[in-house]
Amino acid sequence: MADTFRVGDKVQWESSQGTVHGTIKKKLTSHTSIKGHEVAASPEHPEYLVVSDKTGAEAAHKATALKKA
Repeated sequence: MADTFRVGDKVQWESSQGTVHGTIKKKLTSHTSIKGHEVAASPEHPEYLVVSDKTGAEAAHKATALKKA
């Protein structure tokens, strides 16, 4: 089972540029769009809106892609 995250948790994830560190901003539990990308989140399969510490960019990630930092 994947970790459960809370708003404010420090996390890290892998991108094409390497490991990125950031903070959980919001738990997404419904279909939404972020920067033109569709996010198919649901209560059964939530995703997390994260903010990069370095760039301030926002992205949505599944819990399986995130690790607590």
